[in-house]
Amino acid sequence: MHGTILRFFMPEADRHDGELLYEWLLEEAKRLGVPGGSAFRAIAGYGRHGVLHEQTFFELAGELPVEVVFVTSHEHAERLLARLSEQGMSLVYARSDAEFGATAGK
Repeated sequence: MHGTILRFFMPEADRHDGELLYEWLLEEAKRLGVPGGSAFRAIAGYGRHGVLHEQTFFELAGELPVEVVFVTSHEHAERLLARLSEQGMSLVYARSDAEFGATAGK
């Protein structure tokens, strides 16, 4: 199959309507019919401001990056991006074409 890999990047503590943003994004994608998505927490990273955040004993909670990834159809990706625009959200994302499928199981 051919489709889209859509990745979003955000600080783990960012919220939308009181809910953690990565959780809201996964739930919203599910409501829109996107067949699956995953959130990954980084061990270190920096963003456009150049501040490096790393997981250490003294790291303040909520500052590490989270990546939310969807491997889906072009249509589902468009619907999700349109929904985020409707919400007035400004999220960093990367989009690329993908070929995907599943290997044969037992």
